[in-house]
Order: sequence, then C-alpha cells, then structure tokens
Amino acid sequence: MDVKTEDFEDVKPTASRKRAANNSDDEADEDYGPGASASKPKKVKKEEKPAVKSKTKAQPKAAARSKNVKVEPTASPDKKKTKRELAREQEQKEVWKWWEEEKTNDGKKWKTLEHMGPVFAPEYEPLPKHVKLVYDGKEISLSENTEEVAGFYAKMLLHDYTSMDVFNKNFFKDWRKVMTPKERELITDLGKCNFQKMHAYFTDQSEKRKARSKEEKQKEKAENEKLVEIYGYCTIDGHKEKIGNFRIEPPGLFRGRGQHPKMGMLKRRVQPEDVIINCSKGSKVPVAPKGHKWKEVRSDNEVTWLATWTENIQGQIKYVMLNPASRLKGEKDWQKYEKARKLHTIIDRVRENYTNDWKSKEMKIRQRAVAIYFIDKLALRAGNEKDSDESADTVGCCSLRYEHVKLHEQKDDLENVVEFDFLGKDSIRYQNSVSVEKRVFKNLKLFMENKNEGDDLFDRLNTSILNKHLQDIMEGLTAKVFRTYNASRTLEEQLNLLTKEDDNVAAKLLAYNRANRAVAVLCNHQRAVPKNFSQQMERMSEKIENKKKDLKEANKQLKDAKQQAKNSRSTTVASNVEKKKKAVERIKEQLHKLELQATDKDENKDIALGTSKLNYLDPRISVAWCKKYDIPIEKVYNKTQRQKFMWAIDMAGPEFEFIE
Repeated sequence: MDVKTEDFEDVKPTASRKRAANNSDDEADEDYGPGASASKPKKVKKEEKPAVKSKTKAQPKAAARSKNVKVEPTASPDKKKTKRELAREQEQKEVWKWWEEEKTNDGKKWKTLEHMGPVFAPEYEPLPKHVKLVYDGKEISLSENTEEVAGFYAKMLLHDYTSMDVFNKNFFKDWRKVMTPKERELITDLGKCNFQKMHAYFTDQSEKRKARSKEEKQKEKAENEKLVEIYGYCTIDGHKEKIGNFRIEPPGLFRGRGQHPKMGMLKRRVQPEDVIINCSKGSKVPVAPKGHKWKEVRSDNEVTWLATWTENIQGQIKYVMLNPASRLKGEKDWQKYEKARKLHTIIDRVRENYTNDWKSKEMKIRQRAVAIYFIDKLALRAGNEKDSDESADTVGCCSLRYEHVKLHEQKDDLENVVEFDFLGKDSIRYQNSVSVEKRVFKNLKLFMENKNEGDDLFDRLNTSILNKHLQDIMEGLTAKVFRTYNASRTLEEQLNLLTKEDDNVAAKLLAYNRANRAVAVLCNHQRAVPKNFSQQMERMSEKIENKKKDLKEANKQLKDAKQQAKNSRSTTVASNVEKKKKAVERIKEQLHKLELQATDKDENKDIALGTSKLNYLDPRISVAWCKKYDIPIEKVYNKTQRQKFMWAIDMAGPEFEFIE
C-alpha cells in the first residue's frame, strides 16, 4: 500500500471539521492489495421441509442472480408463533442471500461501490477562560493546540499510565512539539505542571453528561442515528450494506498493550489529506470536508476497504471496512473455515512430514519442523519479527528466545516436559508445561546449546521462511489456518463428548461453554478476572440460598397437602397436591439452573470465550449443535453475532460436521 505518513513535526493537532469520528477495523489480516477471491460454490440439496436443512457440503447451492429474499417461516401456519420466532423472522426479512449466488474466480470483490466517506473527529472546543494549567505555582494561558494536548493528559490524571515514566517521557516530548516557541521556553519540566483544575473541569463535565435528562439523551441518540443513516451505509452491487467503522478515531494519547515503549505519544488528528477513498468508477465520489481534499480517490475492486490512512504512532495502515454481517466479511469467514476443513484432508501427511524432518541433517529444516509441531499441537501464533524499540516485547513461535523455554526431562510424573513462559499477542502471558515427543525434546536441547538469554531459539528460522514452506504444502496455508482447524475440531469433539441428549437446556449450555472453554485454553484466550467478580458470585450464592429456602418451604407445603389428602376425599384437595408437586419440580429446576450458572461463571472467570467463538470456530458447528439438540440459537449467539453468521444459520443443518 503506497500510503505515506506526514512528518509529525509539521502536523499539529489543529481544529478540524464538524463531522464527528471512528477508528478502522482492527483485524490484522484484512486485505489491502489483490486478495483471494471467493471460490465457486458447490451445490447443496435442500430438503422439502424448510425447518430442517440437509447435511451441509463445503459450499452452498448457487442461485441464478442476486436478490433480497424474505425467509419463509418455519413454524406451522396453524400454530401461533412465539415472540422468539417472530423476532427471528423480523431479523431475517430482506436478507441478502449472497451465499446462494454464482461465484467467480477473478479476484473481484465488487462491481459497484458507493459511500459517503468517513466521519472525522469534531473540532476542538477551547476550555473556559477560568480553567487553566498551573505551572510552577502560577496559572498560565495556553495556545489552542497546546491546551488540547494538555487536556488529553488531564483526562487521564488518575489513571495508572500517568505514573509510568515511559508514558510521561513520551507525552512531554510530543507535547513540547505542538507548543509555541514561547511556551516551549517556559514549560521545561513536567513535574512542575499541575493539571488538577483541568482534570476537575473534565470530571464535572462528565458528571453533567451522565445527569442529562431523558429528553436530552433521546435527542443525542436521534442525531447519532441520523448520522449513521447517512455515513453508516454503503451501496455495493446494488445492495445496501452496513459499514463497520465509519468514524475516524479522534486524536489522543497512545496507550498500547502491556509495557509498550511508545505509550504516551500523541496520536495526531487524521486529516482528509491523509485519507485514500475507494469507490467504483462512475459512482458519486464522497465530498471531502469544506476546505480539504482527499489524498487520493481510487477504484480498486480487488480489495474490500472503503477508505484507508496511516496512523502516526506505529505506521499501521488503518481501514474503513464493512460491518461483520456484510457479504464481503461473510465470504471471507466462509473461505477461512473451508480452508481449515481442507487442511484436515492433508493433516496426516503434514504431520508425517514434519515428524520425519525432526531427523533432518539440516538444522534449519529441524527447526522448521519443531516450530510447525508447536503451531499444530499448541495453536501458537507464528510470531512476526519486530523492532523491540518500536513495540512491546511480545513473541510468537518463530520469535521465541532462549529465556522463554525451560526443559525438564521429568516434571510432575511426565517425561520430556517443555515449560513455556512468554508474552504473546496483546501482551497476554502464555504459561504452559507440555510433554513433547522425545525427538522434539532432543532437538530443543540441541537448539539451546551455547545460547544465552536474548538469543533466538530458532536462529535459522523466521516467519517468511515458515510461511513459504506452508504455502508449498497447501495454497493459503498459514499458522492461523492450523489454529482455526484445531480450534474448530476441538469444539466439535468436545461437544460430542460433553453433550447429553437427556439434559435440559441449561445443562446443555454448560456443556457448550465447557467445550468452548477447551478451545479458549488451547488458544490462550485469557482475560483479567472482573473486578466485581466476588460480588457477582456473592449475589449468585444469595439467589441459590434463597431458592433452597423456597424449595424447603415448597416441600413442607407438599407434605402438608398430602397429609390433608389422606383425611379427605375432596377432588379439590387432591388437585392441590398436584399443584404443590409441580411447584416443587419447578423450583428444583430453577435451583438447578442457578447452580449451573454459578458453575459456568466460576469456570470462565479468567477465560475469554468470545474471541474464539467469533474468530476461530466454524459457526456451522454451533448452529448444527443447536438444531440437533433443540437449543435456541439465541442462547449461543446474540443478535449481532447472528447477523454476522446468517450464512451459517441458513446453510448448516443438524447433520453438519466440520470433520467429515
């Protein structure tokens, strides 16, 4: 991508236009050059009954042309529909069934594309005259640019970041760049700066915002909805599609993940002159804000982005992309999972080959083979080469160093144990001790000979070498494909193992979350335990105890009713016994459900289930499981997720298998 970042010193965070703003999609693998096109779909036969679909093939039935399709109701016309069924129907009205269209292999993502362009951050509003920075005990007036950047720091005054040396050093350096010469001469020591008055003002404004009337909030909501209607949608191939992120992120201070060396640096205001617009030839080109012009307008239908620019902190290319529920995103997801299923057809050969390569005479081949073994068995990310001065010290498989691995010939009654301890993506710590094949253990000892802390474990390997080898094995094969394959396979296997047909819905959902948890553990999808977790569990325990009291009282009432029935032939008394029995059973079921919920919450307190569910698990597995066991899909996917996976919900029947 030929996108250049303007020199920081020449660009100050000047006041901008009135259109307000958002960041780009944060998926790291989005295509910004010629990408893989959708493969031609295979046909899927449909059964006569619309409520149950046949076993899904790799690709769905093609339709002759694009159309909006109203999904027919699956319930009997004589049966009154439930609220859930009516809501589902409403969700599926006018669904663009792109998965039933003919696909081409020409690499084209769209034929026509038209949109209104991104929305920029609102212009800066200067502080009231009485709100000033205090420097060395004296109030001082600041220029507009200097005041704006000072405000970014003041808003974070009570945050942990402002107590970090790296954050403060970077902030002060960048803050001085936007100062006037006179301000730069005066303000030389961050320690003499008192931001308390500014912080108090921002806190007061925040409280006032929270205390707004219902009418004021409704007015803001209506204005936002109007903005979304104008800028939040595009027209692609004649269909209206939602845009995922049409607001460009406002300026502020960079935080980063973990101990990022650039934390505290100034994220400058993105200008229209930084932005490249992508739309079809002959379409109405978005109008740049008054007084500005776009960096470039192009028509590239081999990419899926609508606009792009380069942020100034790390030089990352940012994008305006379509909503996850869009055709382009859906096709990409679908292809991703089909690629993972394709890996299954050759996985035995792949494993045989890397096992044989453990004995290779060439050290680089041995290292590559051990790395692929870790990627396959432990779902490790490949790990890209990075400048440690430019980013946090996070690593993946290829970038593991000597200090990240410890070898134990015996540990916890296991032999040939490898102990991993390193920071992975987003500075999430990966700690794991695994027993490995004897040949792998011997190779690791060999790789670590004559090395010290800071030395690469795989000194003859990098991600470029690894990816080239994987591409030679199978087109499109990457470490992420292994990760997707093993995650989806684990979910399917665990669901088959844990789900009991006779269990109620709550128990089946616990089984589903446990299966999902196995995947999250495999992929190291951790999260911090919520701060209010103890209070949540206390409230849950209180509910359980109250329900136990209810059950005790219900049993007492049932016992009394039975005693009365012994001494009476009244049908009313007999009927009362039945009512009390049903009450006991109902409370038992409620208690059981609460206990399952408590177990589920406790087991997943430090695990992020959503990451794997949205990014690594073929949704057809979950859809098929729901249909097979009569579980409402709403219990597994929320509304946004159902929209994202509409293709899978329509495509997968109860007999679908990821591993056929």
